[in-house]
Amino acid sequence: MTSTNEKKIDLKQSIDFIRILIYAAIVGLGAGVLGTLFTFSVNYVTQLRTNYPWLIYFLPIGGIVIVLLYKLAKYKDAGTDLVINSIHSEPHLPVRIGPLIFISSVITHLFGGSAGREGAALQIGGSVGSFVSKTFHLTEEDKKTLIMSGMSGCFSALFGTPLTAAILPLEVVHVGYMEYAALLPCAIASLVGHSVAIAMNLVEPMHHIGTVPNLDAITTLAVIGLSLLAGLVSRLFVFSLHKTHHIFAMIENAYVRAIIGGAIIIILTLLVGNQDYNGVGSQMIERSLSGNVPIYAFLLKILFTAITLSAGYKGGEIIPSLIIGATLGSAFGTIFGLPAGLWAEVGMVAVFCGVTNCPITSLLIGFELFNFQASSFLLIAVAISYIVSGYSGLYKAQMIIFSKTSRKRIERNTN
Repeated sequence: MTSTNEKKIDLKQSIDFIRILIYAAIVGLGAGVLGTLFTFSVNYVTQLRTNYPWLIYFLPIGGIVIVLLYKLAKYKDAGTDLVINSIHSEPHLPVRIGPLIFISSVITHLFGGSAGREGAALQIGGSVGSFVSKTFHLTEEDKKTLIMSGMSGCFSALFGTPLTAAILPLEVVHVGYMEYAALLPCAIASLVGHSVAIAMNLVEPMHHIGTVPNLDAITTLAVIGLSLLAGLVSRLFVFSLHKTHHIFAMIENAYVRAIIGGAIIIILTLLVGNQDYNGVGSQMIERSLSGNVPIYAFLLKILFTAITLSAGYKGGEIIPSLIIGATLGSAFGTIFGLPAGLWAEVGMVAVFCGVTNCPITSLLIGFELFNFQASSFLLIAVAISYIVSGYSGLYKAQMIIFSKTSRKRIERNTN
């Protein structure tokens, strides 16, 4: 009798899991379509601003529009932290979060705010997963799985990195602990989202770094030195974001906050003399690989991004972190007479790891963006940066389950 009951339970669990996989594919399709449309939109407005640089002078007006949109929607934005909290325990994500972050991020990039795209991707994808789970009256656990699947699907469509996208939601929510039950749903959603992007002719090119030297005593010391530096810079970036946000929060009027922040970005842009640090700034990665960036470029990107996001403009922090790491690595190579391409890659992956606390995801994004040429270098960089970055992180809702230096269970949020 017991054996029969166990078989019935196993059968029901198998059927439920297959049902979740089907839902994950649906979520991946929806998130992939929205993610691809979002990427096309950001690319279009970025090109528009490149053709008409004077658009940056309307950044404060864009900020006012963003504040107005959120007030009309009666929604107080909590960014990616809201998505992570929904996976922890919070209620369903509001459906309106998707269009709000879509439109406001496009406005930010049109007028030259310094931000990434993945913040929108994670929120758009998460809202799709939440919507599907709410529509079909799924359980709390299934809701969490589909939110993570949506994050994977949209991230994969935007970045063209399906392996990274499948693992990121599993790793970013709980540091030191991964919910492997969500692995297959996230993998399916990621592959579906990536397929949608390819079908719509959105293919992210792989970067090339040239010849990679052997990992000998000298190059090992170099990668250790850069990794230590990257871990510290990741802490600087996170500290700058949090501190600047605190300063701008002292301005109670959100409209005034956006106007002041936009004006500061305009002034900084005029002082720099170009718009290299505005918008997504992906071209800075290519320039870093060739060693064609100022040594102080990573500091400027930190400054531009911290002000933009703290003033209420929308976007993400991951692409800026990649640019910060790439420019840091390129500067490191320039100073010590080393090939810029390799060290830009190492710096990029190391800073990404430091700010996200996701070592496996960091390795995967390095492999997918640059191939496996420098795998040994990246392994060392990720391992060191993960430790040096401490318990700081982009997302305050991220939960550190285990200590980074021991097997001790600490269960604390990032700072």
